[in-house]
Amino acid sequence: MEQNRKSTVIVTGASSGVGLQAAKALAQKWQYHVVMACRDLEKAQKAAESVGMPQNSYTLMQIDLGSLESVRQFVNNFRATGRSLEALVCNAAIYMPLIKEPLRSPEGYELSVATNHLGHFLLCNLMLEDLKKSPSSDRRLVILGTVTHNPDELGGKIPPRPDLGDLKGFAEGFKDPITMIDGKQFEPVKAYKDSKVCNVLTMRELHQRYHESTGITFSSLYPGCVATTALFRNHYPLFQKIFPLFQKYITGGFVTEELSGERVAAVVADPEYKQSGIYWSWGNRQKKDGKSFVQRVSPQARDNENGKRMWDLSEKLVGLA
Repeated sequence: MEQNRKSTVIVTGASSGVGLQAAKALAQKWQYHVVMACRDLEKAQKAAESVGMPQNSYTLMQIDLGSLESVRQFVNNFRATGRSLEALVCNAAIYMPLIKEPLRSPEGYELSVATNHLGHFLLCNLMLEDLKKSPSSDRRLVILGTVTHNPDELGGKIPPRPDLGDLKGFAEGFKDPITMIDGKQFEPVKAYKDSKVCNVLTMRELHQRYHESTGITFSSLYPGCVATTALFRNHYPLFQKIFPLFQKYITGGFVTEELSGERVAAVVADPEYKQSGIYWSWGNRQKKDGKSFVQRVSPQARDNENGKRMWDLSEKLVGLA
């Protein structure tokens, strides 16, 4: 690549929390041009200014991951800029633990799965073509994970546990009255956890299908428990106060938004993390040495047959098949 041309990275959900801090680190430490892909561009502009991102280090572009049409429009808008793409970070997520009835995407899908999984699944598949065309020898696609996807870990043991079942809900079209991937009764916390299992499966399938032929690095990470982010804005106010304290003083799992963003940026840019098909974690171990390690993903997320079925059904739901 030309020495004076910056690499470009897209970060979804970059207007707050981990996404914002990752955007800042990628722009300032790693010298990327960051496309901040967000629903609210005014909020994103203020956020970028609040963390001191230089005006020429980022571009704001509108996307609503809950709308497949919005995802397609974003891809068209990005391509119209003429930029090459060196990295994509799928960070945006919604979590609505208190709702009693499911919300629906414009396409009629349960909103948390539509936003966290289906929107990103479509984005990954479409932007894969842009990553392939980049002249860079180091192209990466990173999908944010969470400890709650894994029942083998403390965060995943707390009910309800994630369970995709045989993906009956997806197979039956995932529209009213179906609200869950396994076809069972709506449970908002489980819907979030299930969507994150799909995120890890997507990363693993991308690796298995495309790494060898393209050289693109596909990975996921859990950067530690960021208990203060806007992800919890729809939870009880008391929970929002107590949860960070619990993570700081009981589990030791607490990390700041800034540190978690730096970890995401490292997985995108640092040569140390140029390994494909890997799920990186810091878990609770940052209180000991602060070093990352390769974590084994949950039994469902390492089920290759499950991954293939999830991929095929997701392709149909987002209109790729």
